[in-house]
Amino acid sequence: MDISIPAFSKIETGITDVNLSRLNQIAKLFNLSLVELLSTSDANEEKEKFAEINELQQRLQAREAEVIELQKKIIDLYEQLHKKS
Repeated sequence: MDISIPAFSKIETGITDVNLSRLNQIAKLFNLSLVELLSTSDANEEKEKFAEINELQQRLQAREAEVIELQKKIIDLYEQLHKKS
């Protein structure tokens, strides 16, 4: 990549930001497009995240149903207590 070790070290440690031409060099080095290089996930990761989100939504809905049932029980208990008074 025609870069000195100290310059590479500064990039690696975050002291120096990587510019667009350097990113293009890195992408070419790994046979990737710039978009592929900067992409944070692949299709499999996206599917896994989507599945995890769906599972969490289902669990949340189940918990919400439990909360509603508990609220109903509290209301029933309150009404019973109020009737005895």
